[in-house]
Amino acid sequence: MARQILWRSIAETLSGEIAAGQYRPGDRLPTEADLAARFGVNRHTVRQALADLVGKGLVRTRRGAGAFVASKPTDYPLSLRTRFHQNVLASGRSPARRFTRLETRAADLREAEALGLIPGAQVHVAEGVSLIDGQPVAVFRSVFPAERLPGLCAEITACQSVTMALSACGVADYTRHSTRITARIAEGTLALALQLREGAAILRSDAVNVDAAGQPVEFGRTWFAGDRITLTLSPES
Repeated sequence: MARQILWRSIAETLSGEIAAGQYRPGDRLPTEADLAARFGVNRHTVRQALADLVGKGLVRTRRGAGAFVASKPTDYPLSLRTRFHQNVLASGRSPARRFTRLETRAADLREAEALGLIPGAQVHVAEGVSLIDGQPVAVFRSVFPAERLPGLCAEITACQSVTMALSACGVADYTRHSTRITARIAEGTLALALQLREGAAILRSDAVNVDAAGQPVEFGRTWFAGDRITLTLSPES
């Protein structure tokens, strides 16, 4: 009983300090060792207190990084022209993207169908992680027709931007033709990349983007961390 009272007291203290603004959204809390020393308890008791704050949505933990004050989910409009950097900058936060895979291979059946290609046609594949204020919020995979865009991989490597790379390859503008959103749970490497616990809620978006002539130029699949992004529909032209 004493241990239960101790961890609850620590959780209430930290909750009060967060509410008072001593720790702001996104701030890293002191380490378990520092908190244990502060409150004169063992680290197991501190973990119970932090777990309680996580359960209440006040704190998020990241593997190997510690505990952080939860940020308000970022509104992410799904509009005719959805651009990650523009969306995040418009919310007053800092966007970044880290590419983890860039290769050319044969399209699978779903990719070929979405891009209007024959099965087995060559496609460029770009994968990576999207971050807001340094926190991973989405894992993405973008697939492009290789025959039409032969130099795309080199352009993405050079500018680290899909939009800029497409423009350099002759696709000055592209718009969203369709979007399909389904609920999933985070597992394995996906949970690891998003720094989520196994079984956490995520949203998967499948989208097809087309050029000015209505020809598909990108089939994108994105997995969003459910507690960090709020997907909103926008009729923006």
